[in-house]
Amino acid sequence: MENLTPIGKIIPKSSLEIKNSRLGIGFEKLDRDVFDPEKAYDKLSLVGVKWVRLQSGWQRTEREKGVYDFKWLDRVVDELIARGMRPWICLCYGNDLYTESAKQVFGAVGCPPIFTDEEKTAWANYVRATVRHFAGRVTHFEIWNEPDGKWCWKHGVSAEEYGRFARDTARAVREASDDAFIIGGAVCMIWDLAYIDTALSAGMAGNVDAISFHEYTADETALYTHVPALEALIRLHDPKIRLIQGESGSQSRSDGCGALAGGAWTPERQAKQCLRHGVADLSTDVLFSSYFSCMDMIEALNGRVGDKTSYLDYGYFGILGADFDENGFSSGEYSPKPSYYAYQNLCSVFAEDPEPCDLPVIRVTRPSARLLGNDYTDTLSLHGFRKPNGSYALAYWAPTPLLTTTIETTVSFRAAGLPEKMSLVDLMDGTIYDVSEFVEKTGSGIIIKNIPAKDYPMLLTFGEFID
Repeated sequence: MENLTPIGKIIPKSSLEIKNSRLGIGFEKLDRDVFDPEKAYDKLSLVGVKWVRLQSGWQRTEREKGVYDFKWLDRVVDELIARGMRPWICLCYGNDLYTESAKQVFGAVGCPPIFTDEEKTAWANYVRATVRHFAGRVTHFEIWNEPDGKWCWKHGVSAEEYGRFARDTARAVREASDDAFIIGGAVCMIWDLAYIDTALSAGMAGNVDAISFHEYTADETALYTHVPALEALIRLHDPKIRLIQGESGSQSRSDGCGALAGGAWTPERQAKQCLRHGVADLSTDVLFSSYFSCMDMIEALNGRVGDKTSYLDYGYFGILGADFDENGFSSGEYSPKPSYYAYQNLCSVFAEDPEPCDLPVIRVTRPSARLLGNDYTDTLSLHGFRKPNGSYALAYWAPTPLLTTTIETTVSFRAAGLPEKMSLVDLMDGTIYDVSEFVEKTGSGIIIKNIPAKDYPMLLTFGEFID
């Protein structure tokens, strides 16, 4: 980038400054009380996220049968709302007051209340109480988490069971609020269309407003086939159902536990994955997208009560890094990683919901003095966006394997019909560059020659796309 002239920096926007956005973040596992949210609220607001996913914590809330103590969750919800964020609640997990197997499971994770009438009645009562309690503050409620994973449906994954459970839970939500937006699915295996098809047929279809999916992958291009296939399947059952990307992220260290564990992850690669996946999500029709997560914390999906070693399995998904005490509790001052600043840039630039669109831009190949040869000729990810003010942007990157390949190269484009004012934005560090010396007019069109391309999104803007 040293051959470009910097002309400015992206100005971060807090969540209070942003009215609408499809970008959110995960604030999960407070149901198991594994980190102190007080030190995270302000840092999270300064990222500019709008949607924040919480888990309701049945076991933490109902410790005496029929008595609900929401004070812990009230505090979280109110602190987020006060800073301009919009909480949405995943209704989960089990409760050892009603389910015997939950007594052995840390946080009652993966113990659905589906076997006895007492379990079912207690769960429905809890769901209605939760929805009524948060009326006017929370409108979006999700039914369980990753029921297609054995860690969250521990007795054995069953799409039919979940479909019926989603149906009954949705009815309880609707009894408490006609206005609630109900989310089913939360599936972690989006490619398993048969599971989703069966769950829809078993009762989820006709009872939910959206289906959420989780997409943990180092290759964001999978979205380009998985999401359209899922959309097509849903249309067969209920065309009114929307899609939500409910969890996506990566580790920042190679020794993390949980999804994508064991890969050669670094803080820089995590930031690249965050940007690549975020832009890919925004190019789809998802209602909103959630990055997992706000901070490093234990995974504890297979934790056993009385066996601390079973849940001291640290995941390094956070855009905020944390230390850990002897009990696995996230401590310290929660330090921003490169992914924090990258996501902050993304939230600022894509505030107020620019729409995905096709652009009159064609990639061309030209001789590049920078490369002592020709422009990069392999596959390039290209996504267009427009704002109501008549400005446009082209996000582009080389979708190379993140864990093995680093790319800094050049690309060229031919364009016509777009605003003349142009700039190039590095979403990683927020620098805005002048590109006028790289533009050649050709009749009514232009050629943009040999501008930098990397293995994370660069943004070529036309008009006043950046404030």
